Amino acid sequence: MKTCNRNKLLALAGIGLLIGVRMIAEDRVRYPLSGRVAVITGGSRGLGLVIARHLAAKGVNLVICSRSKDQLDAAQQELTALGAQVLALQCDVTDQSQVNKLVAAAINRYGKIDILINNAGTIQVGPVNVMTEREYEEAMNVHFWGPLYTTLATLPHFRAQQEGRIINIASIGGKIAVPHLLPYCASKFALVGLSEGLATELKKENILVSTITPSLMRTGSPRNITVKGDHEKEYAWFKTAASFPLISEEPQKVARKIIGALEFNNIRPSISRAERVASITKEVAPEVLDFVFSQINRFLPKNGTDGYVSKSGYESESRLSSNKIARGADSDAVLNNEL
Repeated sequence: MKTCNRNKLLALAGIGLLIGVRMIAEDRVRYPLSGRVAVITGGSRGLGLVIARHLAAKGVNLVICSRSKDQLDAAQQELTALGAQVLALQCDVTDQSQVNKLVAAAINRYGKIDILINNAGTIQVGPVNVMTEREYEEAMNVHFWGPLYTTLATLPHFRAQQEGRIINIASIGGKIAVPHLLPYCASKFALVGLSEGLATELKKENILVSTITPSLMRTGSPRNITVKGDHEKEYAWFKTAASFPLISEEPQKVARKIIGALEFNNIRPSISRAERVASITKEVAPEVLDFVFSQINRFLPKNGTDGYVSKSGYESESRLSSNKIARGADSDAVLNNEL
């Protein structure tokens, strides 16, 4: 009995020592953020804007881009009021020439780029039978080609200064396929593969690449998604799910974890409860996830009378999407410049 207790004490002491050593090591290798320059695609609204707010508080100089001038202007005013230096530029990340100009403008303004955050995104919701090649192309252009273009444009600069940080905002949908989100999931799977491959190859050059796979977030983004199929019902289930606390996350919490991954060089951080549960289940019992999602799919909406027509989320509002849970997305949209 005494030997057993002694072994337990030794084990606890060993764990404590390991934790202490890790904390010291992390403190030594911490990546200081003050004075850095960060480029954030899709930085004018949603998670991108939340990340920009947190980086501004850390003294980071910002470059944000978006296709919407109005949203860019609003985000720039807010971030400037927080004391940040902000360069806001219109840019479509699916256009390589525009991306090259964005990177050149950032370097011209600040003399360098230290951090690239590939955050721009798009979501198409609807059953597979109404999705055409166009939806898959759009998703791949934004989620795969966009991050690839920004990475290729930034890498020569990172190599010249012998360091750099890249944060790729993928999704749990890039690890687990969710019904009625097939173009989104397929493109996010591609981004996860690209990001993890880059991390492996670039680490030797002191260019660290982090792959972020959060679950749904309460940013207010549903109003800007694309909906096909039975528009009102499709929008209602997605908006409700994106607002439901058990399966969605507060963007401020997600942003803090992303900043932590950036500061402590974590290339594959755990972001949310739903992500951890789903990832573990997929590894241990993938057939369980297959069964769960197949059952969920049985209850999702069928095709509507004009199902092939694309509508935005806000065009698909109805009493179904005005339930008590979903209404939280409306206030989140105001908070995070999603209007």
